[in-house]
Amino acid sequence: MKKLTDQILFDVIKPRPNDSFKGTYGKVTLVGGNRNFGGAIIMASTAAVCSGAGLVTTATDPSNSGALHSQLPEAMFADFNNADQLASLVEPATTVVVGPGLGDDQTSLAILKNVFEHTNEKQNVVIDGSAITLMAREDLAQPKGNIIYTPHQMEWQRLSGIKIADQSEERNREAQAKLNATVVLKKHHTEIYTNDDVYQLTIGTPAQAVGGMGDTLAGMVGGFTAEFSKTLKAVLAAVYAHSAVAEQIAKNQYIVLPHQISRSLPSFMKKMESGQTEHQIGFLN
Repeated sequence: MKKLTDQILFDVIKPRPNDSFKGTYGKVTLVGGNRNFGGAIIMASTAAVCSGAGLVTTATDPSNSGALHSQLPEAMFADFNNADQLASLVEPATTVVVGPGLGDDQTSLAILKNVFEHTNEKQNVVIDGSAITLMAREDLAQPKGNIIYTPHQMEWQRLSGIKIADQSEERNREAQAKLNATVVLKKHHTEIYTNDDVYQLTIGTPAQAVGGMGDTLAGMVGGFTAEFSKTLKAVLAAVYAHSAVAEQIAKNQYIVLPHQISRSLPSFMKKMESGQTEHQIGFLN
């Protein structure tokens, strides 16, 4: 198991070309947030925007549109109940993020099936939260695309069939191979399973044990994979940056709020692109 270091940030986050425009940095379509869990998709969308994705669209329940516009005017709104509109937003996306706050009722299932029917092999598809639970419960086929799962251990148990107590590296490798997907297994020292290697995150803080932290990570993975061309490295960089920023905030706070990570990303990434060392920026331990 390879240990992730801050080098992954310097490998991925580079200065932007002078002639670039928003289309250079990809389109992210995020799908989730029912009437009860709108905050989840707003946090994920905030993370995608603050990660640097060129264009972000949030497909969610209409009850969330006012909160989305007031909290994140950079994101566009779409009604995820409009099947044709949702399909038209999924198909051209560089990365699709589905699951944060989606819920697990029949309406949620219909929305998820619609998303899965319209992804393609060239896209990154980040499957998080409720979407993982629905896939496992309904035995849904994996959609087309470069699939990235972001489960916590119970969601991984549902998807893989491996009980939490038995989630060893060997068992997890076997399950990942069957899925032929990237798995970001969120836990103390998060593990990332890929077709070639297994990586371990050795930084982080218990101050991250707050609702919405996983939604923010899913949005960051969405933003990074849309913006940066090397998908696996982008996933690894998103995972590392998520905890690196949290560690810095936790130096002065008992807990870290997810939106604080997102709002800190632009300045954090600026310091990474300039190639400053960890001692100069004071962000990494």
